Amino acid sequence: MTEETNHPTTEASTVAEVPPADQGADERAGDDLTPTTAETKKKLRQTVEMRDVGPCRKHIKVTVSRDDIDERMSEKFKELVLGAETPIVPGFRPGKAPRKIIERRYRKDVTEQVRGEIMLASLEQVAEDQKLTPLSPPDLDPSKIEIPEEGPLVYEFEVEVMPEFELPNYKGLKLPAPVREFTEEEINREEKRLLRRYGQVVPKPDDRAYVELGDRIVANMTTYFNGQQVSQSERATFDVHPALAFKDGVAERFGEALQGARVGESRTVEIVLSDAVANPSMRGQKVEARLEIQDIKAVQVPEPTPEILKDLGVRNRELLRELLRVVLERRMRYLQRQEARRQLMQQVASAAEWDLPRDLLIRQARVAFYRRIMEMRAAGMSEQEITAQQRLLERDVIEHTARSLREHFVLQKIAEQEKIEVSDDDIEEEIERIAARNDESPRRVRARLEREDMLDALAAEILERKTLDFILEHAQFEDVPLAQLHEGRVGTVEEQAVPGELQDPTAQPPAEAEPQDSSSPPAS
Repeated sequence: MTEETNHPTTEASTVAEVPPADQGADERAGDDLTPTTAETKKKLRQTVEMRDVGPCRKHIKVTVSRDDIDERMSEKFKELVLGAETPIVPGFRPGKAPRKIIERRYRKDVTEQVRGEIMLASLEQVAEDQKLTPLSPPDLDPSKIEIPEEGPLVYEFEVEVMPEFELPNYKGLKLPAPVREFTEEEINREEKRLLRRYGQVVPKPDDRAYVELGDRIVANMTTYFNGQQVSQSERATFDVHPALAFKDGVAERFGEALQGARVGESRTVEIVLSDAVANPSMRGQKVEARLEIQDIKAVQVPEPTPEILKDLGVRNRELLRELLRVVLERRMRYLQRQEARRQLMQQVASAAEWDLPRDLLIRQARVAFYRRIMEMRAAGMSEQEITAQQRLLERDVIEHTARSLREHFVLQKIAEQEKIEVSDDDIEEEIERIAARNDESPRRVRARLEREDMLDALAAEILERKTLDFILEHAQFEDVPLAQLHEGRVGTVEEQAVPGELQDPTAQPPAEAEPQDSSSPPAS
């Protein structure tokens, strides 16, 4: 992104009000910079100096007026004197103890309470006045900040914030035509794809004894990296799709490379390895897999028998075809959302250079990854399709996360402008949908999401979906051949292109222990 403009030193207004702190103020102050609503108090008189120290990162120095500190200290001591119903100083009746004795006896406790209130109010005021949208908690431990005996309270911290950019024109985008009545031919194609899993593998007739899309082959596979053999497997089975996702990589042109091959022939396919491979030097690299064809068979798709229909959860073929219409509609809606994302990001990219810090991308990788999976499930994609897409995303987790975060920032900003929000009811309804799809109880689904710390990811996915639906409502639609819903299908195979135990590409690397400077507060 373009360099963010340094903000000049600003002094906060004394007109607006801020919420009071409570006993947990120290802890809450370090959580984020997001303002909250509660009973209000007069705003602090403070100055804020802010400067850029890297992509999406600000260094902030805050100076809180001594007058505000003294006023709050005085209020607390006054409350102790007048509000006590029991003696707070031995030998004095309630409300009769001298102020100086109370101050000497309770100064430490009052100072800590005022410190918490001031830090909470100060951070909220910084966020509100400077229009900050933090991406993570600031590296600040409020409990380590000390109120000086004299002079103002000064503290400094760094925080990751959302990048600054101009919103693109998101109304009137030209997108694929909206859902329509699908033809019988289109339904037949989708039915055949669904029933393929129940198909019978049969020998191919002599006049078609060569590889075609949809066939199943048995082949010996030898993989080479930089000309050196790295793995070999015998009589592995592959379904021939346009693209094929191995457990550790993707062959984008698998079908093209294999079509026309006969038994005894060898064909070479290029596989791009994912970030999950065991050898770090091979992650994202290309390897060549040589496949020696041993056998070629066809998959004979059956008619939908009562047993198959029961397994699919429908009573008859008419209901099956209605289900397929719903699947195609969801897939078209998914296609529209993806096209909307593409056009929005194309416009933003033309106006600004995006530069996101790598440590932010690593921290956000798992959440962004999970959000895309939830989106695909909501679109009605099968688990096999989702697995294939996961492996596509795993090829370059950092790049995918960067793209996903950029899209989220744009959609979040549109949501703020259009007052689009996610309610508790939205989250509960989505949890119920997930439970119904997985034949689980909503309570179990919610517990799993909470355990995996994914409720925020679910809320973010819902917000993106609602925002994209808003964009679709204001879009211009153009007819697009439905073949786009079927082109580029990715199959999966449980073979690895290279040896080694696969790693979690979204896992954060172990933190390196660093000596801590006792003069500076630790990161929260």
